[in-house]
Amino acid sequence: MAEKLEQRASVKFCYLLGKTAGETVVMLETAYKEAALRKMQVYEWFSHFRNCELSLADQPLSGQPLTSRTDENIAIIRELILEDHRRTIDDLVDLSGVSWSYCQRILSEELQIKRVATKFVPHVVMADQKQSRVDACRELKEHLEFDPDLFSKVITGDESWCYAYDPEMKQQSSKWKSSNSPRPKKAWRVKSNVKTMLISFFDAYGIVHSEFVPNSETVNQAFYLQVLKCLRDAVRRKRLGLWQSREWWLHHDNAPAHKALSGQQFLTKNSMT
Repeated sequence: MAEKLEQRASVKFCYLLGKTAGETVVMLETAYKEAALRKMQVYEWFSHFRNCELSLADQPLSGQPLTSRTDENIAIIRELILEDHRRTIDDLVDLSGVSWSYCQRILSEELQIKRVATKFVPHVVMADQKQSRVDACRELKEHLEFDPDLFSKVITGDESWCYAYDPEMKQQSSKWKSSNSPRPKKAWRVKSNVKTMLISFFDAYGIVHSEFVPNSETVNQAFYLQVLKCLRDAVRRKRLGLWQSREWWLHHDNAPAHKALSGQQFLTKNSMT
Protein backbone atom coordinates (compact mmCIF):
# COMPACT_ATOMS: atom_id res chain seq x y z
CA MET A 1 0.00 0.00 0.00
CA ALA A 2 2.87 2.36 0.83
CA GLU A 3 4.40 1.72 -2.59
CA LYS A 4 1.07 2.49 -4.32
CA LEU A 5 0.76 5.77 -2.43
CA GLU A 6 4.33 6.58 -3.39
CA GLN A 7 3.55 5.98 -7.07
CA ARG A 8 0.34 8.01 -6.82
CA ALA A 9 2.35 10.84 -5.30
CA SER A 10 4.78 10.56 -8.21
CA VAL A 11 1.87 10.75 -10.67
CA LYS A 12 0.53 13.83 -8.90
CA PHE A 13 3.99 15.43 -8.94
CA CYS A 14 4.32 14.80 -12.69
CA TYR A 15 0.85 16.22 -13.26
CA LEU A 16 1.71 19.40 -11.36
CA LEU A 17 4.94 19.71 -13.37
CA GLY A 18 2.92 19.67 -16.58
CA LYS A 19 3.95 16.19 -17.73
CA THR A 20 1.57 14.17 -19.86
CA ALA A 21 0.07 10.87 -18.76
CA GLY A 22 2.10 9.02 -21.40
CA GLU A 23 5.37 10.52 -20.15
CA THR A 24 4.43 9.61 -16.58
CA VAL A 25 3.76 5.98 -17.54
CA VAL A 26 7.24 5.70 -19.06
CA MET A 27 8.85 7.22 -15.93
CA LEU A 28 7.00 4.85 -13.59
CA GLU A 29 7.89 1.79 -15.68
CA THR A 30 11.56 2.86 -15.62
CA ALA A 31 11.57 3.33 -11.84
CA TYR A 32 9.27 0.55 -10.61
CA LYS A 33 9.59 -2.04 -13.41
CA GLU A 34 6.84 -4.69 -13.16
CA ALA A 35 5.39 -3.14 -9.98
CA ALA A 36 4.55 0.12 -11.78
CA LEU A 37 0.97 1.32 -11.99
CA ARG A 38 -0.83 0.22 -15.12
CA LYS A 39 -1.36 2.67 -17.95
CA MET A 40 -5.12 2.87 -17.34
CA GLN A 41 -4.57 3.63 -13.66
CA VAL A 42 -2.22 6.51 -14.49
CA TYR A 43 -4.73 8.00 -16.95
CA GLU A 44 -7.49 7.63 -14.35
CA TRP A 45 -5.45 9.48 -11.71
CA PHE A 46 -4.73 12.25 -14.24
CA SER A 47 -8.47 12.51 -14.78
CA HIS A 48 -9.00 12.88 -11.01
CA PHE A 49 -6.36 15.61 -10.79
CA ARG A 50 -7.88 17.50 -13.74
CA ASN A 51 -11.18 17.47 -11.84
CA CYS A 52 -9.40 19.11 -8.87
CA GLU A 53 -9.54 15.85 -6.88
CA LEU A 54 -5.99 15.99 -5.49
CA SER A 55 -6.40 13.39 -2.73
CA LEU A 56 -4.26 10.25 -3.09
CA ALA A 57 -6.65 8.06 -1.10
CA ASP A 58 -9.07 5.65 -2.78
CA GLN A 59 -12.59 6.96 -3.18
CA PRO A 60 -15.09 5.36 -0.75
CA LEU A 61 -17.36 2.78 -2.36
CA SER A 62 -21.01 2.26 -1.48
CA GLY A 63 -23.01 -0.52 -3.09
CA GLN A 64 -22.65 -0.96 -6.86
CA PRO A 65 -19.82 1.36 -8.01
CA LEU A 66 -20.48 3.79 -10.83
CA THR A 67 -17.24 2.63 -12.44
CA SER A 68 -18.59 -0.81 -13.32
CA ARG A 69 -19.58 -1.79 -16.85
CA THR A 70 -23.27 -2.29 -16.16
CA ASP A 71 -25.94 -2.25 -18.86
CA GLU A 72 -27.17 1.05 -17.44
CA ASN A 73 -23.75 2.69 -17.73
CA ILE A 74 -23.27 1.30 -21.25
CA ALA A 75 -26.63 2.79 -22.26
CA ILE A 76 -25.65 6.16 -20.74
CA ILE A 77 -22.35 6.26 -22.64
CA ARG A 78 -24.09 5.25 -25.90
CA GLU A 79 -26.68 8.00 -25.48
CA LEU A 80 -24.02 10.64 -24.76
CA ILE A 81 -22.10 9.64 -27.90
CA LEU A 82 -25.24 9.76 -30.05
CA GLU A 83 -26.00 13.26 -28.76
CA ASP A 84 -22.56 14.58 -29.72
CA HIS A 85 -19.95 12.52 -31.58
CA ARG A 86 -17.26 15.10 -30.76
CA ARG A 87 -17.28 14.40 -27.01
CA THR A 88 -13.97 13.22 -25.57
CA ILE A 89 -13.51 10.53 -22.92
CA ASP A 90 -12.98 13.28 -20.34
CA ASP A 91 -16.37 14.78 -21.31
CA LEU A 92 -18.03 11.37 -20.99
CA VAL A 93 -16.45 10.86 -17.55
CA ASP A 94 -17.75 14.23 -16.32
CA LEU A 95 -21.28 13.67 -17.67
CA SER A 96 -21.74 9.99 -16.76
CA GLY A 97 -19.77 9.58 -13.54
CA VAL A 98 -18.08 6.46 -14.94
CA SER A 99 -14.33 6.27 -14.35
CA TRP A 100 -11.93 7.01 -17.19
CA SER A 101 -10.66 3.44 -17.54
CA TYR A 102 -14.12 1.84 -17.54
CA CYS A 103 -15.43 4.51 -19.90
CA GLN A 104 -12.61 3.67 -22.31
CA ARG A 105 -13.39 -0.04 -22.02
CA ILE A 106 -17.09 0.53 -22.66
CA LEU A 107 -16.24 2.45 -25.83
CA SER A 108 -13.72 -0.07 -27.18
CA GLU A 109 -15.08 -3.41 -25.93
CA GLU A 110 -18.83 -2.98 -25.43
CA LEU A 111 -19.75 -0.36 -28.07
CA GLN A 112 -16.75 -1.23 -30.31
CA ILE A 113 -16.21 2.34 -31.51
CA LYS A 114 -13.05 4.41 -31.81
CA ARG A 115 -12.26 8.09 -32.29
CA VAL A 116 -11.03 9.01 -35.79
CA ALA A 117 -10.09 12.27 -37.46
CA THR A 118 -12.70 13.97 -39.64
CA LYS A 119 -12.22 13.33 -43.35
CA PHE A 120 -11.49 16.43 -45.39
CA VAL A 121 -13.89 17.16 -48.25
CA PRO A 122 -13.96 20.26 -50.49
CA HIS A 123 -17.54 21.16 -49.55
CA VAL A 124 -20.12 20.03 -47.02
CA VAL A 125 -23.35 19.50 -48.98
CA MET A 126 -26.54 20.45 -47.13
CA ALA A 127 -29.82 18.55 -47.38
CA ASP A 128 -31.46 21.07 -49.74
CA GLN A 129 -28.37 21.01 -51.98
CA LYS A 130 -28.48 17.22 -52.12
CA GLN A 131 -32.14 17.33 -53.08
CA SER A 132 -31.39 19.94 -55.75
CA ARG A 133 -28.78 17.63 -57.27
CA VAL A 134 -31.20 14.71 -57.24
CA ASP A 135 -33.83 16.83 -59.02
CA ALA A 136 -31.29 17.96 -61.62
CA CYS A 137 -30.25 14.35 -62.28
CA ARG A 138 -33.87 13.27 -62.71
CA GLU A 139 -34.52 16.14 -65.10
CA LEU A 140 -31.40 15.24 -67.07
CA LYS A 141 -32.49 11.59 -67.22
CA GLU A 142 -35.90 12.59 -68.60
CA HIS A 143 -34.22 14.86 -71.16
CA LEU A 144 -32.01 11.98 -72.33
CA GLU A 145 -35.08 9.82 -72.96
CA PHE A 146 -36.33 12.37 -75.52
CA ASP A 147 -32.88 13.33 -76.86
CA PRO A 148 -30.31 10.49 -76.65
CA ASP A 149 -27.70 12.73 -78.35
CA LEU A 150 -27.85 15.35 -75.60
CA PHE A 151 -24.29 14.82 -74.35
CA SER A 152 -22.85 15.22 -77.85
CA LYS A 153 -24.29 18.76 -77.87
CA VAL A 154 -22.60 19.86 -74.64
CA ILE A 155 -19.23 21.64 -74.64
CA THR A 156 -17.51 21.74 -71.22
CA GLY A 157 -15.00 24.40 -70.20
CA ASP A 158 -12.57 24.31 -67.29
CA GLU A 159 -9.24 25.75 -66.09
CA SER A 160 -6.19 23.92 -64.75
CA TRP A 161 -2.68 24.90 -63.61
CA CYS A 162 0.15 23.50 -65.74
CA TYR A 163 3.61 23.25 -64.16
CA ALA A 164 7.01 23.40 -65.82
CA TYR A 165 7.43 19.62 -65.54
CA ASP A 166 5.30 16.53 -65.04
CA PRO A 167 6.56 14.29 -62.18
CA GLU A 168 6.93 10.63 -63.03
CA MET A 169 4.22 8.31 -61.80
CA LYS A 170 5.21 5.30 -59.68
CA GLN A 171 4.70 2.88 -62.57
CA GLN A 172 6.69 5.07 -64.96
CA SER A 173 9.73 5.17 -62.66
CA SER A 174 9.80 1.41 -61.93
CA LYS A 175 12.84 -0.64 -63.07
CA TRP A 176 13.84 -4.30 -63.19
CA LYS A 177 16.42 -5.38 -60.58
CA SER A 178 18.09 -8.60 -59.53
CA SER A 179 18.11 -9.94 -55.98
CA ASN A 180 21.68 -8.66 -55.46
CA SER A 181 21.34 -5.22 -57.03
CA PRO A 182 20.32 -2.19 -54.91
CA ARG A 183 16.84 -0.80 -55.14
CA PRO A 184 16.60 2.15 -57.56
CA LYS A 185 16.08 5.56 -56.01
CA LYS A 186 14.65 8.87 -57.07
CA ALA A 187 14.54 12.18 -55.22
CA TRP A 188 11.37 13.86 -54.04
CA ARG A 189 10.72 16.98 -56.08
CA VAL A 190 8.54 19.88 -55.11
CA LYS A 191 6.24 21.45 -57.69
CA SER A 192 7.93 23.99 -59.86
CA ASN A 193 7.18 27.67 -59.25
CA VAL A 194 6.97 28.08 -63.03
CA LYS A 195 3.33 27.50 -63.92
CA THR A 196 0.64 28.82 -66.21
CA MET A 197 -3.13 28.39 -66.41
CA LEU A 198 -4.71 26.42 -69.24
CA ILE A 199 -8.30 27.09 -70.31
CA SER A 200 -9.77 24.20 -72.26
CA PHE A 201 -13.17 23.49 -73.88
CA PHE A 202 -14.04 19.96 -74.96
CA ASP A 203 -17.00 17.80 -75.93
CA ALA A 204 -17.67 14.10 -76.53
CA TYR A 205 -15.39 14.12 -79.59
CA GLY A 206 -12.35 15.92 -78.18
CA ILE A 207 -10.85 19.38 -77.67
CA VAL A 208 -12.78 22.22 -79.24
CA HIS A 209 -10.63 25.13 -78.07
CA SER A 210 -7.78 25.64 -75.59
CA GLU A 211 -5.39 28.48 -74.74
CA PHE A 212 -2.87 29.41 -72.07
CA VAL A 213 -3.38 32.50 -69.93
CA PRO A 214 -0.36 34.84 -70.23
CA ASN A 215 1.53 35.35 -66.97
CA SER A 216 0.68 39.05 -67.00
CA GLU A 217 -3.08 38.42 -67.39
CA THR A 218 -5.85 37.68 -64.91
CA VAL A 219 -8.97 35.69 -65.77
CA ASN A 220 -11.51 38.49 -65.27
CA GLN A 221 -14.71 39.20 -67.16
CA ALA A 222 -12.94 41.12 -69.94
CA PHE A 223 -10.40 38.34 -70.54
CA TYR A 224 -13.03 35.58 -70.36
CA LEU A 225 -15.20 37.42 -72.88
CA GLN A 226 -12.33 37.24 -75.39
CA VAL A 227 -11.99 33.52 -74.63
CA LEU A 228 -15.69 33.02 -75.38
CA LYS A 229 -15.29 34.77 -78.72
CA CYS A 230 -12.42 32.42 -79.60
CA LEU A 231 -14.60 29.50 -78.55
CA ARG A 232 -17.41 30.70 -80.82
CA ASP A 233 -15.03 30.81 -83.79
CA ALA A 234 -13.66 27.36 -82.90
CA VAL A 235 -17.17 25.87 -82.84
CA ARG A 236 -17.87 27.42 -86.24
CA ARG A 237 -14.69 25.84 -87.67
CA LYS A 238 -14.59 22.48 -85.87
CA ARG A 239 -18.24 21.71 -85.05
CA LEU A 240 -20.07 22.95 -88.10
CA GLY A 241 -23.15 20.82 -87.40
CA LEU A 242 -23.59 22.34 -83.95
CA TRP A 243 -22.94 25.82 -85.32
CA GLN A 244 -25.58 25.50 -88.05
CA SER A 245 -28.20 23.93 -85.78
CA ARG A 246 -27.45 26.45 -83.00
CA GLU A 247 -28.48 23.67 -80.63
CA TRP A 248 -25.60 23.24 -78.21
CA TRP A 249 -24.89 24.16 -74.62
CA LEU A 250 -21.84 25.51 -72.80
CA HIS A 251 -21.13 23.86 -69.45
CA HIS A 252 -18.76 25.69 -67.09
CA ASP A 253 -18.60 26.47 -63.37
CA ASN A 254 -19.87 29.52 -61.47
CA ALA A 255 -16.60 31.43 -61.23
CA PRO A 256 -17.12 35.23 -60.98
CA ALA A 257 -15.68 35.81 -64.46
CA HIS A 258 -18.08 33.22 -65.89
CA LYS A 259 -21.14 34.84 -64.31
CA ALA A 260 -20.31 38.39 -65.38
CA LEU A 261 -23.10 40.28 -67.17
CA SER A 262 -21.02 40.94 -70.30
CA GLY A 263 -20.34 37.24 -70.69
CA GLN A 264 -23.97 36.25 -70.10
CA GLN A 265 -25.16 38.72 -72.72
CA PHE A 266 -22.63 37.35 -75.21
CA LEU A 267 -23.73 33.75 -74.55
CA THR A 268 -27.41 34.65 -75.00
CA LYS A 269 -26.78 36.59 -78.20
CA ASN A 270 -24.87 33.67 -79.76
CA SER A 271 -27.18 30.90 -78.48
CA MET A 272 -24.40 29.49 -76.30
CA THR A 273 -26.48 29.08 -73.14
